[in-house]
Amino acid sequence: MTVTLKLLPLAVGAMFACLPYANAAQDNVNTLSNFRQTGNTTPAETIPQAGQTADALRKNLEQIKLPPGFKIELYAVVPEARHMAIEPSTGVVFVGTRKNRVWQVTDRTKQRMASDVVQFASSVPFKVPNGVCFSPDGVLYVVEQNRVLAFPAAQFFGEGGPDVAAAVVVPQGKLIPTQFESFNHGARACRIGPDKKLYIALGQPWNVPPKDKLADLDRNGLAGIVRMDQDGKNREVYAHGVRNSVGLDFNPKDKTLWFTDNQVDGMGDDVPPGELNHATKAGENFGFPWYGGGKVRTVDYKDQNPPAGVVFPQVEFAAHAADLGMSFYNGKMFPQKYQGGIFDAEHGSWNRTKPIGARIMYIPIKDDGTAGEAEVFAEGWLTPSGEYMGRPVDVQTLQDGSLLVSDDYAGAIYRISYTGSK
Repeated sequence: MTVTLKLLPLAVGAMFACLPYANAAQDNVNTLSNFRQTGNTTPAETIPQAGQTADALRKNLEQIKLPPGFKIELYAVVPEARHMAIEPSTGVVFVGTRKNRVWQVTDRTKQRMASDVVQFASSVPFKVPNGVCFSPDGVLYVVEQNRVLAFPAAQFFGEGGPDVAAAVVVPQGKLIPTQFESFNHGARACRIGPDKKLYIALGQPWNVPPKDKLADLDRNGLAGIVRMDQDGKNREVYAHGVRNSVGLDFNPKDKTLWFTDNQVDGMGDDVPPGELNHATKAGENFGFPWYGGGKVRTVDYKDQNPPAGVVFPQVEFAAHAADLGMSFYNGKMFPQKYQGGIFDAEHGSWNRTKPIGARIMYIPIKDDGTAGEAEVFAEGWLTPSGEYMGRPVDVQTLQDGSLLVSDDYAGAIYRISYTGSK
């Protein structure tokens, strides 16, 4: 980590010197990385937390079914809310999107609902800033389609306006080769591992990639998970054969990596299954594109020999339910049954005759470190008639042990708490 990422919040005021306005938006990150002001005086966008939209979202939540003793409430109105990162000391929630916004969600009164939702770092021209994650020492990482940025003390700098302290971890155009940029599978997910390295899941741009592109994809970590030092150095491919993972987390007990993976489309309503995978060491291959999900072979690669030692999923989810964000539950609020297990957000199908998904799944982890059978934890965002009221994307645990759920369709974050007897 460079010295610029170790700044104390108390030094914020002394770090900025006024400079002429940087006219080119692409220059702003370099300006901010030198702790200089861009001259941008446009107020950051704010999202009202009261009114018709909030009232309608609360009404919709009456349809959500949960186990006895649990309740769900509106935490924040957040347009296009995707992956979330919770700042360790203050509980400020940073929310990525598939557009050009990162949101800063603050609960100032600790009443477990947002006091304000403000555009974060509005001087920065983000492109698909879906992946957000925190290091244990409080640095926010934002992984875009083809760039990685770091923001020290983001919760404090973000209070000051459009300009924030920033550092470039991976420059624009260097996360993946630019010829592989695509609107398809371009949303990244990230985590800081127990080894203090930054892990990033990289989807590849095809449903099933052409054979002549496979080696280049694999060499660059697409259709895989890469890891690197927090300053971007020493990059390597950690996991191969991953079609499009948009959710990963580490088991606090044994420090191993788990991740979701979305299966191949167009093979039928009920095949292939979605996946929850378990990586125990670097270099493992999880079977794509030879397998489209589980042990179902793809048409394109059915005559090709898969790599030796393919690691098959720990859990097979319903086909096309689109399992995205996942996290280990590390809180104490929920009953013992849920502690140490995995919560998983199913975004919902887009190409199935009868829609499925739009729910939160729970997966227990056994004493031997393997997964038990998945079960539905929260559902109701998909109506009996097949209409989506919401589409969950990510799940994260607040400091009080409640569970946050993001929803990019409804533009909201929900909070699930437990009030029953344990």
